[in-house]
Amino acid sequence: MKKILTSAALLFAFAGAANAQHAFNAADFKSNLGKTGTLCDTVYSMKMVNDTLTLLNLGGAYPHQKYTIAVKGKTTLDLPHIKGKQVCVTGTFEMFKEQPEVVASQPQQIEVH
Repeated sequence: MKKILTSAALLFAFAGAANAQHAFNAADFKSNLGKTGTLCDTVYSMKMVNDTLTLLNLGGAYPHQKYTIAVKGKTTLDLPHIKGKQVCVTGTFEMFKEQPEVVASQPQQIEVH
């Protein structure tokens, strides 16, 4: 019984570590430029630039956002209700006008929680 409990505890500990999101700061972001990664934060504001580009501002409202998510292409996101939601985006880390930006071009790259 003791072995089963120990095994279960270890399994849950490793599963939790595998699901934990890495918190990026500006230095981490810059050291990962050009690479693909996942970033999670709260949507504070958004802007539809045109029908193929939507900008989501995470961690603060524009112009004080921590990160911008550039959603390229037609989006299937529920944009009127995304403000205030936690999102995780997997995409390419880039800098745009000296601001951290994650570029996503496929709907499956964005998870809304």
